[in-house]
Amino acid sequence: MEVIAKYRVETDLPIEKAAEAIAAEQSTGTWTDVEREKLASDLSARVVRAEGNFAYVAFPEELFEAGNMPQYLSVVAGNLFGLGDLKKVRLLDVIFPQSLVSAHKGPRFGIKEARKILGVFDRPLVGTIIKPKVGLSPRETAEVAGQAVRGGLDLIKDDETLTDQSFCPMDERVEAVMAELSKVEEETGKKAFYAVNVTSGAEEILGRAEEVIDRGANMVMVDVLTSGFSALEVLSRGVKVPVHVHRTMHGAFTRDRSHGISMIPISRLVRMAGGTNLHTGSYLGKMAGDREENDRCRDALRDEWYGLSPVFPVASGGVHPGNVRPNLEGYGTDCIVQAGGGVHGHPWGTTGGAKAMVQAVEAWIAGVSEEEYARSHKELEAALKLWSR
Repeated sequence: MEVIAKYRVETDLPIEKAAEAIAAEQSTGTWTDVEREKLASDLSARVVRAEGNFAYVAFPEELFEAGNMPQYLSVVAGNLFGLGDLKKVRLLDVIFPQSLVSAHKGPRFGIKEARKILGVFDRPLVGTIIKPKVGLSPRETAEVAGQAVRGGLDLIKDDETLTDQSFCPMDERVEAVMAELSKVEEETGKKAFYAVNVTSGAEEILGRAEEVIDRGANMVMVDVLTSGFSALEVLSRGVKVPVHVHRTMHGAFTRDRSHGISMIPISRLVRMAGGTNLHTGSYLGKMAGDREENDRCRDALRDEWYGLSPVFPVASGGVHPGNVRPNLEGYGTDCIVQAGGGVHGHPWGTTGGAKAMVQAVEAWIAGVSEEEYARSHKELEAALKLWSR
């Protein structure tokens, strides 16, 4: 019953010595011998394997306080990043035992539950971010949201930087958007989520979420890396709507392929903490990630894992109708493809862009090329003329 962490290490030390340094630093050791160190030897981490640039370190389960996610990170991703003998270290993955996974309830609303709310069961979901991402009034935000849903989109989300600023107060924004979405649903039968960004301080975030739900919100959103995994867990346990999880700031420690933390352990923690959807990167787009890492994030979110509900991976960042296909080929049916500029920048406006995104998904489902499908779908045709892969 151990926690196994995999690291990529660059160092002038033999890799075995580097792995031992990580194990010592993150468990019972320090830079010199200390009195009573042997008394704590049962809690010492051990090196499972060290070869090439890779080190696998096993931490005794007893080192971890079950249910305390911040403490997990202090062990597997703590001071090791500052060790002088290690030029670079990247935490690639963490394998948690069932006892620690089961200390968390995971998503209250997973893929199955979110699909049930929308009544959509057999295709990828399609979403958008309101654009421009800041600067619109509540009324203007609602207008854009309504146009997107009229085009067939399933999810509208706030930008990660939009919370409760004076130019677009959250309470007014939620009421305006939900009123518009209700109007669209009455006219067309189309249901859609509106993910309201409730990111805030620890003392306020749950109350803020409850307030927007009282005003009609059917999904909340949190910037998990700026708010913390515990904030996500509080939301998931405390509210009865799905939770959309944004990863803003992730590039500070995921972008360097030889240092920091990969998206894979972040994906595992988000699932444990209870997210419904998580931005994991795109296979093609302005924030395209490493294919293998995307695959492993996808699997970490959706594979069977001690009974936790699966989570939607979200492909976003430079996504448009012309590059929907490679993202769906990577993530499959149980995902969300999300486009901001790729919807609102369409030559015919937001509704035209939404229709083009939906048509690109339909083409993938039908097994035909976008170009072929565009011959009978004018919105997709216009999008392909404007954007290419």
